[in-house]
Amino acid sequence: MQEKYFSVEQISELLHIHPKTIQRYIREGKLRAVKVGKAWRVSGHDLSVFTESAPQSEGETPVAVVSCVADIYAANKDSAIRIANTLTAVLNSKPAEYGHTSMQTQYIAEEQKIRITLYGGARFMAIMLDSIAMLTEDSEE
Repeated sequence: MQEKYFSVEQISELLHIHPKTIQRYIREGKLRAVKVGKAWRVSGHDLSVFTESAPQSEGETPVAVVSCVADIYAANKDSAIRIANTLTAVLNSKPAEYGHTSMQTQYIAEEQKIRITLYGGARFMAIMLDSIAMLTEDSEE
């Protein structure tokens, strides 16, 4: 039996969600898709997995997604690398139920700081911000 594939527009109509939102879900890894030419296609199985994992009714708890940018002043590049490695370890040890999360780091030498960009659920974000607070407490005093 051949697998059925859906376009972003078809999914948008089925779920009553804007096509740009569907594309964002694909970019963020929330909805698995394959690119065929210039268009995304989602298998029926992946669409089922996506719809079954999303809150379906008004009574269910909504999912909160948070993004944040933190600038952390570091004495030197080695210090910035230590901070980035520690936060990466925290990110990699999160429970699976925290869902899709991401972190990007950028060291800005001219300003002696590391810029951390975080994305994920509220519980994940609380853990990451607590970790940043612990890493920077010594330098704040």
